[in-house]
Amino acid sequence: MKQPPDPRSYLPRSLQPALEEALSDTPVVCLLGPRQCGKSTLARHCDPARDYFSLDDKNYLDLALNDPQGFIDELPEQVTIDEIQRAPELSLAIKRSVDANRKPGRFLLTGSANLLQLPRLADSLAGRMECLYLHPLTESEKGSPETALRQAPGAVRYRRQPGGGGPDSPRRVDRIQR
Repeated sequence: MKQPPDPRSYLPRSLQPALEEALSDTPVVCLLGPRQCGKSTLARHCDPARDYFSLDDKNYLDLALNDPQGFIDELPEQVTIDEIQRAPELSLAIKRSVDANRKPGRFLLTGSANLLQLPRLADSLAGRMECLYLHPLTESEKGSPETALRQAPGAVRYRRQPGGGGPDSPRRVDRIQR
C-alpha cells in the first residue's frame, strides 16, 4: 500500500462528487480514463483511509493472478484496486464477493479506458458496477485565474494554458505572448 497523496499538491477534480455518490450506493465503482489523467490520485484522495492496492506492484499482481478468489477474500471490506486491467481474472472473484455482500463502496477499481472491452470484466460485473470516466484536467480544474478560461462581462477573452491536461501541465510556465 502506498501513502495517500499530499493534499497540498492536489487539484480538485469535477468528477469527485459523482465518484463519492457512486461509492455511497454502488458495490463496485470503476474509474476509467486515459493514462496519466489522474485516476489513481483521485481514487486515493477521495477516501484516504481506504486501503489501496496497485496491480503495478508485482507482488500484488502475482497474488491476484495466481489465486484471484484468495486475493479478493483477503482484502479489507472497502478497497481500491488500481490498474485492474492487469488482472481481469479478478472480476469473477469480485462478483462472488459482491453477491455475498452488496454493501455500497466495497470496491473502487481504476483502469484504462479500454477496460470495458475485456468481456470477462464487463459481463461478470454487470448490474454490480458503475463506471465513471475521468478526462485529463480541464481548464477550470487547473484553477488559477492565469490559466483558467475566463470571460469578462461584455468581452470575449480566453487564455489557455499550453500543454494539454496531463499531470505536468499545471506546473508548466505560461508561454503565451501578449
